Amino acid sequence: MAKSMTVGKRENEKKRLAKREEKQKRKEDRKSSNRGSSLDDMIAYVDENGMITSTPPANNTKREEINAEEIIIATPKKGKEEPVILRGRVEFFNTSKGYGFIKDLSGVEKYFFHVNNVVTAISENDIVTFDLERGQKGMNAINICLENKLKPEDTVKADPV
Repeated sequence: MAKSMTVGKRENEKKRLAKREEKQKRKEDRKSSNRGSSLDDMIAYVDENGMITSTPPANNTKREEINAEEIIIATPKKGKEEPVILRGRVEFFNTSKGYGFIKDLSGVEKYFFHVNNVVTAISENDIVTFDLERGQKGMNAINICLENKLKPEDTVKADPV
């Protein structure tokens, strides 16, 4: 039968007191050695290139005068933007529930749409034009119209004179 390796309460107390004394001793050693306690050791300088150095800048450095009144704080005026007509293909359309998804032809984005935002009758795989609007869960397609494609028989032929 092996002896159990228990440490008594007195031994734990001795270890705790020894650690406390050692910690106090290290604290007093730090106080007695005055390393790093001067203000000059704690100051860092930034040179004209933005680099942090421990040496102070020279007094003969060039200083560029800046007139505070010349600083313009504003956002540039927004020019008139032409509305971008987005084209896409109806990937999925559930007529009974009244929603679907359009895949943008110029990218890989898919946009949700609701039947309330459909202007003309559409079905799956139709090419449509649409606008975007920010919804609760992302961008939604609105003003959805079937793209006008002229068929050869729809064109008006001019009579020869």
